[in-house]
Amino acid sequence: MGRPCQNGRSAGIPRGLGMIKGKEIMRLQSTAVLVGLALAAATGAALAHHSFAMFDAEHPIEVSGTVKEFRFVSPHTILIVTVKGDDGVEKEWILEGGAPGLQVREGLTSKSLKPGDEVTVTINPLHSGAEGGSYQPTQVKFKDGRLVAAPKQ
Repeated sequence: MGRPCQNGRSAGIPRGLGMIKGKEIMRLQSTAVLVGLALAAATGAALAHHSFAMFDAEHPIEVSGTVKEFRFVSPHTILIVTVKGDDGVEKEWILEGGAPGLQVREGLTSKSLKPGDEVTVTINPLHSGAEGGSYQPTQVKFKDGRLVAAPKQ
C-alpha cells in the first residue's frame, strides 16, 4: 500500500476506503461472489436456449407444403410451411434453422424462399409430436426437386 498520511489513511486510497473493516470486506467479497454466480447462471440459460435437444435427429421426416413465411433473422431462421395432412386439414409447421450467417454458407439467403413457394423439407421433428422441427438448407427442395440452396464451394 501507499505511505500513511496525517489523517491515518494510506496515500493513493480514495477518501472513505482507507477505513474499511473486515466485516465490510467480507460483505463486498460475498456480493462479488453472488454477482458472479448470477452471471454464470444467466450464461447457462443462454446456452440452453441454443440447444437443438427438442428435435428428434434420429427419425427425420419429410413434409411438403407451401411457404407461408420465411424469417431470415438471428438467432435462428424460421420457415413456416402450410402442410395439408392426410385428413385434408392444413396446419402450419414452424421449422427452425441455424443462424443466418451459417445459412448463407450453405447457400441460403433472405431471398431464397418467398410466400407461395411449394417445397419439400426433410426435418428433424419435435419430440413432442407437434407440427414443427429443425431444418438444414440443403434439405429444402422446390416442388420440381431443385435444391433451394446449394453450398458455396
